[in-house]
Amino acid sequence: MLLLVTAAVAGCGGSGSSPSAIALASAGQSPGSTTGTQPSASPASYPLTLTDDEGTQVTIPTAPRKIVSLTPATTEILFAIGLGPKVVGRTEADDFPAAAATVETVASFTAVDVEKIVGLGADLVIAGGNGFNPPDSIAKLRSLGIPVVVVYAKDVRGVLDDIRLVGRAAGAGSPAADLATSMAAQFDAVRAATAGIERPLVFYEIDASSKIYTAADDSFLAEMITIAGGQPLTTGSTTSYEISLEKLVSANPAVILLGDTASGVMPGQVAARAGWGTIAAVISGSIYPVDDVVITRPGPRLVQGLVDLVRAIHPELGFPPLQTADPSLAPATPVTP
Repeated sequence: MLLLVTAAVAGCGGSGSSPSAIALASAGQSPGSTTGTQPSASPASYPLTLTDDEGTQVTIPTAPRKIVSLTPATTEILFAIGLGPKVVGRTEADDFPAAAATVETVASFTAVDVEKIVGLGADLVIAGGNGFNPPDSIAKLRSLGIPVVVVYAKDVRGVLDDIRLVGRAAGAGSPAADLATSMAAQFDAVRAATAGIERPLVFYEIDASSKIYTAADDSFLAEMITIAGGQPLTTGSTTSYEISLEKLVSANPAVILLGDTASGVMPGQVAARAGWGTIAAVISGSIYPVDDVVITRPGPRLVQGLVDLVRAIHPELGFPPLQTADPSLAPATPVTP
């Protein structure tokens, strides 16, 4: 779970939301957004040369017909912008949308089957940076003449920019730009709804099976919690996700969010842990399971993850849950608390 985060891995009362922000979100426009640039999405012409997130110039000679996705997030992006039928390879962790399950598996978290990708006739590979996919595998694919675009979003702005980048590379620039613009508007709507409200200290548990892991300073996860109206309890380091029990207890968070619920961790277990009984969140019972995948996976469902965070941190705002819809079939539901 920690690997997923680090590699994948930057007063209102009542309804509290800005009417103008909500209206713009519904219209798919962004009120002075800082969550990403919005370049025009003119039809791509090939050969196409672009720069990926590692600063590598990648030339794609022809419009891609067979695309391999080497991260769960980029698989979701490709399906969301209508390119699911062109995806011929995926990782073993790709679990959304359901149609992705029919795609050939070509990678695990630790290895990429270069021979299988070549055999599939792939003419574009979208890979994950910051060590998510082995750099030597990326280099090998490129040496064989297969264009590889590497993406790594350090923050929310980066996620939206990567959606646009993937769309441009794959020949679906317009739907990708539309998706990113809609998401940016909804992020702004949440920012408006949480502006000026009290921000409780939030501990997000990534894992605590042996050591305790939570958000690092200036991390993508910490930014999500901040946008959702919380004050993230971080490790004190920009590179380490480990926090000591002593530091956690001393910080005394008011809310605990369980990102490790998928591993079977539930609030009652947390409350029963030795040394945790004096924490304010434990005393008040403010311990909530959350879906770590939608909160930390840098793809089309990120707005759903953000709304889940708001609902846990600020239930008084009355945000309704977003439907877990297949993003390839319908546009995102506007955020309207």
